[in-house]
Amino acid sequence: MSEPILISQDLKKSFGEIEAVKGISLQVARGEVFGLLGPNGAGKTTTISMLTGLLEPSGGQITVDGLDLKSHTNEVKAKMGLVPQEMALYMSLSARQNLMFFGRIYGLKGKELRQRVDEVLEMTGLTDRADDPVGDYSGGMKRRVNIGAGLLHKPQLLFLDEPTVGVDPQSRNAIFESVEALNRAGMSVIYTTHYMEEAQRLCQRVAIVDEGRIIAQDTPTALIRSLGGGVVLLGVSASAPEDLAERIAQVPAVKSATRSDTYPAGSTGGQLKIETQRLQEALMQTLDITNQLDVRITSLEILEPNLESVFLHLTGKKLRQ
Repeated sequence: MSEPILISQDLKKSFGEIEAVKGISLQVARGEVFGLLGPNGAGKTTTISMLTGLLEPSGGQITVDGLDLKSHTNEVKAKMGLVPQEMALYMSLSARQNLMFFGRIYGLKGKELRQRVDEVLEMTGLTDRADDPVGDYSGGMKRRVNIGAGLLHKPQLLFLDEPTVGVDPQSRNAIFESVEALNRAGMSVIYTTHYMEEAQRLCQRVAIVDEGRIIAQDTPTALIRSLGGGVVLLGVSASAPEDLAERIAQVPAVKSATRSDTYPAGSTGGQLKIETQRLQEALMQTLDITNQLDVRITSLEILEPNLESVFLHLTGKKLRQ
């Protein structure tokens, strides 16, 4: 088995008394699309900034292609491409002119530069609009030029930080197709997002990040499978029997049932969190029990198995909260 393209060990970052990243360890395989999935403010961008050498860690170690980032900074950076959230483009120039400019910064010139710019324009689906000013582009097309700039020097490892934020559906799909094509060609990609459907489509593995920590890391399929048949969040009145959760937990289709009397905020009742083996069967049997006991239901939320419901299950928060 080949050595991972990237290894981070116990990566930390503090800003004064604020711990933004609290010990992130991960490995990215060669040829893998690895997702960092979490809400805004989870520490994803800070982590990316450290992994790419833009921000010095407060602690931990980063190795890329067998080289320590701290002691081989320039050599390691040459192996990476970074597409940040912020646009790094000249709006009065065309896409071709922007890419020619950034290609020269990477040391490309002459025929090699022109050929590489043409290749990148084709990859990002911008050939037909290559000579129009970028300022006339849609938000999604600008994002695609931004991605193209990160590809010019043929990096081994590409970082995409929230690349589809604010883009139209057509451009989002074009970005997906570009990432998939790059991956088929052997490129390793680290992809940060707070859109679970993107991670499920693109990523072979994901790390779920919350409050500066990785709280789960596996394939999307394995993480979703860990949720079982799904989760039912059932709000009940304060008069519900104390042993209601225990009774529901005895249902064959239920994995577990727990009660919190402090949720939802401001309510005089509580909420049952019911993890199921078989969602529909568990729901019907749960409702039978509440009817028999004359329990008033104040709310009902069904979490179908997907990465977003996994995140809610692990953290009690929604990805886009």
